[in-house]
Amino acid sequence: MNMDFNLLMNDMVMQARGEMETSGYEQLTTPEEVDAALSRPGTTLVMINSVCGCAGGIARPAAANAVHYDKRPDHLVTVFAGQDKLATQQARNIFGEDHLPSSPSFVLLKDGQPVAEIGRHEIEGHAPTSVITHLQGLFEEHCEEV
Repeated sequence: MNMDFNLLMNDMVMQARGEMETSGYEQLTTPEEVDAALSRPGTTLVMINSVCGCAGGIARPAAANAVHYDKRPDHLVTVFAGQDKLATQQARNIFGEDHLPSSPSFVLLKDGQPVAEIGRHEIEGHAPTSVITHLQGLFEEHCEEV
């Protein structure tokens, strides 16, 4: 069986993007979109998406389900590591020096400033429900009731 690697990767990327869009996350694909979205007032959850099978397969369902909660961020956005490289780099620049660049990961911002993050090491090998609980704990601490 001959499989075209690029075709396979394109299919995986399209599926991963679609999962986030269906869950209500805005795709940020340029540095300008990142600047505009991450400077909005209120709370913003940034999901750094990835085609990584193990961690990405946990992070995307967690991202989709965590937002079904009494408190949630005002804005849901995503950048795609390895795909939208300039947008991802701009987001990481905004996150600051202390941010560990990992994907997938989550960063919660309040009024444009990072207040919490969940790195890949807190996603990979964990059950989606534990990542959901972790995200909702951050929402409880930093977000307003919907």
